[in-house]
Amino acid sequence: MSLFERWLTLWVALCILAGLLLGNLAPGLFGALAALEVASVNFVVAVLIWAMVYPMMIAVDFGSLKTVGQRPKGLVITLVVNWLIKPFTMAALAVLFFEHVFAGLIDPERAQEYIAGLILLGAAPCTAMVFVWSQLTKGDPNYTLVQVSVNDLIMVVAYAPIVAFLLGVTDISVPWETLVLSVVLYIVIPLIAGMFTRQALIARGGDTAVAAFTARLKPASVVGLLLTVVLLFGFQGPVILAQPLLIAMIAVPIIIQSYGIFALGYGWAYLWRVPHKVAAPCALIGTSNFFELAVAVAIGLFGLNSGAALATVVGVLVEVPVMLSLVSIANRTRAKFPGSTS
Repeated sequence: MSLFERWLTLWVALCILAGLLLGNLAPGLFGALAALEVASVNFVVAVLIWAMVYPMMIAVDFGSLKTVGQRPKGLVITLVVNWLIKPFTMAALAVLFFEHVFAGLIDPERAQEYIAGLILLGAAPCTAMVFVWSQLTKGDPNYTLVQVSVNDLIMVVAYAPIVAFLLGVTDISVPWETLVLSVVLYIVIPLIAGMFTRQALIARGGDTAVAAFTARLKPASVVGLLLTVVLLFGFQGPVILAQPLLIAMIAVPIIIQSYGIFALGYGWAYLWRVPHKVAAPCALIGTSNFFELAVAVAIGLFGLNSGAALATVVGVLVEVPVMLSLVSIANRTRAKFPGSTS
């Protein structure tokens, strides 16, 4: 991990401050940017999200799916946790805190938006930063790639129905067309573009060409993330300044969810005697979130200045320090896992 990536939380925090400052100094500018949308999708944010997602999709090698059957345990754990447990526990925690624990501190209508944002976050498993977490725990890179590839395929068809179901359960009205459009824009199209780009690069220079190309694009991905944070907090400025404890309240269920999901996946892998180089990444994939997608969908469904968008952005702020602490736990417990290749 580079020095910049290691201090990503600091840069995100600085961008939050910049967004708050600019949002209060130039509200007209942010209002004009918010108006640049088509079918509830903001053009500026769409470009920034693409800058984040596209380089990640190039790294996905669907040819690696043929190796899935060789060591299925880690993949089974990842898929069960990601799609059958995690979205529902995040929804439950969101309802618990924002309809009960924090009920007297937050406007009920706004609370529903925070719940929606947390649901969008919890239903999107990580497809990018997990490669960093896998590397830091000396995970098997090929197996991690298989897990990410399978998750991406499932996400294309499962993300919208799961989110729509959970938002419906919490009595939040969701326009299906906007949700599906967001999935197409931020998963399907980048995935297809990444696949064709990868094929062209491999034909030109193999995996080395892919690595070199994605390395050149990496700065654009980071800039896209940071500028998105500036924009989001620029729109959220008045709300945040009026409620300084709001960020901390949104972070509470995210943190509880992160450590709980990691304990479940990592513990399951230990009991199932999965080797550490597979166990650590499979637990970290379930813990980490595809926050780029969650932010984009929140904006598309509820708007740039919504509580849902704010909740997903808090996920960005929380994720890096939490994930680094879990990487540390995984590394310290490596010796407890078997050395077999099951």
